[in-house]
Amino acid sequence: MKDYFQDKVVVVTGAGSRIGREAALLFASHGALVYGAGRNEKALNETRDSIIRSGGKMNVAPADVSEEGDVASLIGRIEDEAGRLDVAFNNAGVTGGAHRIEDYPTADFDDVIRINLRSVFLGMKYELPLLRKSGGGVICNTASVAALTGPGGMSAYAASKHGVHGLTRVAAMENAAHNIRVNTLAPGWTETPMVVANSAQNPAFAEHGKAAIPAKRGGLPGEVAAAAVWLCSPDSSYVFGHMLVVDGGMTIGGFEPS
Repeated sequence: MKDYFQDKVVVVTGAGSRIGREAALLFASHGALVYGAGRNEKALNETRDSIIRSGGKMNVAPADVSEEGDVASLIGRIEDEAGRLDVAFNNAGVTGGAHRIEDYPTADFDDVIRINLRSVFLGMKYELPLLRKSGGGVICNTASVAALTGPGGMSAYAASKHGVHGLTRVAAMENAAHNIRVNTLAPGWTETPMVVANSAQNPAFAEHGKAAIPAKRGGLPGEVAAAAVWLCSPDSSYVFGHMLVVDGGMTIGGFEPS
């Protein structure tokens, strides 16, 4: 895979976070020019510094990807500066609070949907025309194993991630004939600051999550990022509209025999 992304242009949202950062590093190590987008400019600069130290290329692109104006400006900037787009990893997201449905604050629910689902819709809305203009490409959208399950207390998160895969499947159907592949990445329990913070406010989630992993450990951000990069590479050239689950066996079900 070393040269698969040589001279390719890749946008990674949430590039200041652990999975997004590891993915940006991987894309850059394989030769891509990365545009790292997100709201935390300090974190984006840290990602860029790591990439530059490794001999790669990244442009920092501060943006709130749940706001249409920011997304339009981001993709417009990529077209103006790079002239093309080859890969988009729409990865930005939050878990939101832990509440029963009847207790979930409506404003908080809307916020999770806006950041997790609206951002993916907006990303593809503006990425797809540039991908077509560039001759094709790949989109990978981050969902979660919550797109396959119903984790108690996490209605907004689960709804948003089910929605991400629904959008992905529609986009895959609409664009397959245009040399554009669209797939979903579904991480399980991954050792990121977001998961750690959620675990602190929702101990039941943490206890169940760790106990449900046959691999007996959480995933590393680099392991999840590697799966995203694979989905965006020619090695997955006949994969369309698929949800790739990366969860240490968390969603296998059943139990281990004694």
